[in-house]
Amino acid sequence: MSALHESNLTSLKFLHRGKVRDLYEVDADHLLIVQTDRLSAFDVILPNPIPGKGEVLTAVSNFWFKKLGGVIPNHLSGIDPESVVKTEADKAQVRGRSFVTKKLKPLPIEAIVRGYLVGSGWKDYKKTGAVCGIQLPAELQEAQKLPEALFTPSTKAAVGDHDENISFAEAQKLLGVEMAEKVKAATLALYTQAADYALTRGIIIADTKFEFGTDAAGTLYLIDEALTPDSSRFWPADQYKVGSNPPSFDKQFVRDWLETSGWNKQAPAPQVPAEVLQKTADKYREAQRMLTGT
Repeated sequence: MSALHESNLTSLKFLHRGKVRDLYEVDADHLLIVQTDRLSAFDVILPNPIPGKGEVLTAVSNFWFKKLGGVIPNHLSGIDPESVVKTEADKAQVRGRSFVTKKLKPLPIEAIVRGYLVGSGWKDYKKTGAVCGIQLPAELQEAQKLPEALFTPSTKAAVGDHDENISFAEAQKLLGVEMAEKVKAATLALYTQAADYALTRGIIIADTKFEFGTDAAGTLYLIDEALTPDSSRFWPADQYKVGSNPPSFDKQFVRDWLETSGWNKQAPAPQVPAEVLQKTADKYREAQRMLTGT
């Protein structure tokens, strides 16, 4: 399977290239989002793409957008991406890996929710007894389920910069008190419903991040992607054990390799071995199959 590192559509006006997604303008009210096979880790885009990753992200996001539509509206327009481009070359680039979305105003935070004590949260807890300033009970273990899911927002960094955790009070300053409360409530509701469902499919969602936007009336929408292996930490439930970090169905496999590679986490990132890329692609597809049945 060939990989798409960058899209290059001639039919539409190019707007922006993010860590994974390329944005184009369809008209005054709609955007086309192309999910490439680029992979970012530690906020740096890796030189090697993961073949087929964009299709997995699109299929999984579409599944969750439909399943969680009762919690909050999302940015999907229902327009077929292939209908908004003209050439066969453009259609091949958008096929199976794109959304046509409503044009909304993105909020300036990432809405992170943590259900288990792992990753940077575990490191923070060992040092301070808290995660992102939220005090937790003593004697918790790595990978332990938290007493309740935590909303821990962060800033949205430009490509190449690092996101920074912020307090809820800081999120209130950025968004306004009322909107910050809405984002927190939506984040926790989305995570709770998704985590409960995923468990029935044999997957633990340890943590995830959401992005939100608003329309001209101030209505809140779920945007970007939803509960994919790129934005979430998925664990196989049958291998979960408190006290150790289970193997993941996500880019943690690449992150683990990078941690041992001697890389200083600054651009440029090193070339990732083919077997690591293949194992990551296999894990993404396995997560898709387990969650969606397809």
